[in-house]
Amino acid sequence: MRFNFGSATLAALALLAVVTAAPAEIAERQSTVKIMALGDSITGSPGCWRAYLWQKLQQAGIKNTDFVGTLPAQGCGFQYDGENEGHGGFLAINIADQNQLPGWLSSTKPDIVMMHLGTNDVWNNRSPAEITTAFSKLVDQMRASKSSMKILVAKIIPMNPPNCGECGARVVALNSVIDSWAAGKNSSSSPITVVDTWTGFDTATMTGDGVHPNDVGNKKLAETWFAPLASAIQS
Repeated sequence: MRFNFGSATLAALALLAVVTAAPAEIAERQSTVKIMALGDSITGSPGCWRAYLWQKLQQAGIKNTDFVGTLPAQGCGFQYDGENEGHGGFLAINIADQNQLPGWLSSTKPDIVMMHLGTNDVWNNRSPAEITTAFSKLVDQMRASKSSMKILVAKIIPMNPPNCGECGARVVALNSVIDSWAAGKNSSSSPITVVDTWTGFDTATMTGDGVHPNDVGNKKLAETWFAPLASAIQS
């Protein structure tokens, strides 16, 4: 049996197909979680802990992610979703004072920010109070971008560069105030989770220069970030 449909009927059927498909398509888009890794060269040059972290998420079946940033992925030996905001040499204080973050947020619109910042601030002998004041401004800017932003903030990895004998102690001083700072800045609608990347990280075996992770260090960082990030994605 054959049916002859007029052009108006065919147009209506086409519109119906689009309308009925739209909710599923919209739901799929909404289920994708955008993640910004924010930091300095530890995060972005090349920051292969992000590659291993992405790989671990994939292996765990957590595939509804989109890592975002204005900087591209760098080579880590395999393909991965590597856009990021890991700006080599940048200080948290300067990012805050120069209002650089709002533009990055506007361009990428993340749902989650993973922040490992403070290494260059410490290297430049900026105090924990100055650094956490900058952190507070950055958090405010994240929440201005998305009121329900989920924020993961690192207790930064230790450092022992040959030209900064005091840097190790300065990292300890910064990390010692992160918990109390985060508690004071926390919000039920935009929670801050502290991620302790310092504990168990050994500069002697996990860096090549006392600062930047080697492959062992990158795998250690990926393991440390995995559970907090997976929880934020799935909550």
